[in-house]
Amino acid sequence: MAKIETMDQLRGIYGDPLEIAIQKQLSVLDKHCRRFIELSPFAVISSADENGEADVSPRGDGPGFVRVLDEKTILMPDRPGNRRLDTLTNILVNPQVGLLFFVPGMNETLRINGTAELHDDADLLDMFGDTGKLPISVIKITVQEAFLHCAKSLMRSRLWQVDAQIERKSFPTLGAIIKDQLSLEGGPVATQEETDAHFAKSIADNG
Repeated sequence: MAKIETMDQLRGIYGDPLEIAIQKQLSVLDKHCRRFIELSPFAVISSADENGEADVSPRGDGPGFVRVLDEKTILMPDRPGNRRLDTLTNILVNPQVGLLFFVPGMNETLRINGTAELHDDADLLDMFGDTGKLPISVIKITVQEAFLHCAKSLMRSRLWQVDAQIERKSFPTLGAIIKDQLSLEGGPVATQEETDAHFAKSIADNG
């Protein structure tokens, strides 16, 4: 198997993109992109540090938890979590981010690429007061590219199909997993019950 190392090799295998795949890319949010964001309760945001080390983080709340400020600007709340701050520290040194929005029941997704900055202005935080708990900060994203992605990947994965869901008890709890992983790294070992209780309290306190 040959390693693909050049653009010519890559295009030789895949061919050129369909014209519509290029033309559908927008530099602003049209009414359909805005509506998609209004319906979306879940998104992932990708970022990278100054060395290009990449990270991706899941974000979710009620539908429309990301707010459209105007055709070039969206606001994503950052609520209390584990305080790793991977995404936020990356944004401070490298503002380029990518987002992928999902809407339950829809197989299409919305992709947005742009630049991000962090804010804790009271007027921006107050925009998210309807949830009963203000975010700590707001990620303000300037849109550079936006386009709807076709349904193939979610259709193949059957992501929204009830009969595709696993039996949850077939996979360990997060507490059990963390206990095992900490013991592998020689860290302090709590019981599974203690670790599960920690995560349950964190969700209750910061949900």
